[in-house]
Amino acid sequence: MEYLWQGKKLFMKDLLNCFPDPKPATTTVATQLKRMLDKGVISFTTYGNSREYFPLITKEEYFTNYFDHLIKGFFNNSALQFASFFAKNSNLSKDELQGLRNLVEQQIQQKNDGNDNH
Repeated sequence: MEYLWQGKKLFMKDLLNCFPDPKPATTTVATQLKRMLDKGVISFTTYGNSREYFPLITKEEYFTNYFDHLIKGFFNNSALQFASFFAKNSNLSKDELQGLRNLVEQQIQQKNDGNDNH
């Protein structure tokens, strides 16, 4: 997906060229493309015998969906349990933890500001 997000539209040969050496087998990439097609996150346009692949969702949309499934599946649908696990188990520095705290405080303020308008 990362290469498709960067390149927007890529043929198989272009996609293979994105990988560092040793490059994966064409069949491996084809299998991954099939899985992404089945999930509805990519599509393609056919030109003769070639397919030009492109993303149907943004990176942000993909990760939002991924984290929603992660929180539902592993953290009993609790964002608080996920955040607690992440903060305790991710080797974040004091500055990084402070940055997270600031982000959370900003989100709280935005929620408060939004409620004041109703």
